[in-house]
Amino acid sequence: MSSVLYDAQGPRAKRRNVILTVVFVAAAAALLWWVFSTLKDKGQLEWVLWEPFFSGTEAWSTYIWPGLLNTLKAAVLAVIIAMPLGAVLGIARLSDHVWVRVPAAVVVEFFRSIPVLVLMIFGLALFAEYTNVSSDDRPLYAVVTGLVLYNASVLAEIVRAGILALPKGQSEAAQAIGLRKGQLMRLILLPQAVTAMLPAIVSQLVVIVKDTALGGAVLTYSELLSAANTMSGYYGANIIASFTVVAVIFIALNFALTSFASWLERRLRQAKKSTGAVVGANDAQIAGGPGAGAGGGV
Repeated sequence: MSSVLYDAQGPRAKRRNVILTVVFVAAAAALLWWVFSTLKDKGQLEWVLWEPFFSGTEAWSTYIWPGLLNTLKAAVLAVIIAMPLGAVLGIARLSDHVWVRVPAAVVVEFFRSIPVLVLMIFGLALFAEYTNVSSDDRPLYAVVTGLVLYNASVLAEIVRAGILALPKGQSEAAQAIGLRKGQLMRLILLPQAVTAMLPAIVSQLVVIVKDTALGGAVLTYSELLSAANTMSGYYGANIIASFTVVAVIFIALNFALTSFASWLERRLRQAKKSTGAVVGANDAQIAGGPGAGAGGGV
């Protein structure tokens, strides 16, 4: 059976795809077996290395849970600040006023072009030199500053692209009925663009959660990844076990975030659908029917 996008596969194509599938599965199985056997030969699968995570709560309460809280703290603060700031910058880039549009474009392009790690390092130096922030709080401030500056610039481009992707007829219709530019943006464009932008916004939120690890690697911020590094040294160099547990936590955290976003996107799309109400025959007279005419008109 053919479809609009592709033609149905013939016998040779089906046979070729089956062969390629078998080869890929065999190669993947061989790779997994090689990894398993290598870890076993190196002693990385010994129970003593994995025991701290499955018996007792010391590893979780001392290292993993505090590190996870610090990761979430930095990520949540960055999201709370970066999302409205990115929305403002994205809308400013669409302004009709040059004195608004050009500075917003300069800010977005500047911070979008700098690696987030460099922004964190600059932030740490600025807080140490020009503020009274304590040395214990500077890493958190620097991580949040770097994440906000970089991700707000990226979110600004997402917002701008989402608004520009909407049909121009909606803007023209809104202007035709007398809506001002602010009303057009607030009532017509942004509510529709949010649904279209949601997958890209969620992808950027996942990036924010993962980039908190840069603060632990360079700025001594005690987030989840740096906690795993300390934990592996305390429990006898169980590096593979520690980082495997941390990787699973990151996967679960980001999967929960993307799942929530998918649910929210479905709810938003369903809320915007028409109710599909049907007018009954008794609710209105059909033109030309009984009662219509000279005596039946209004």
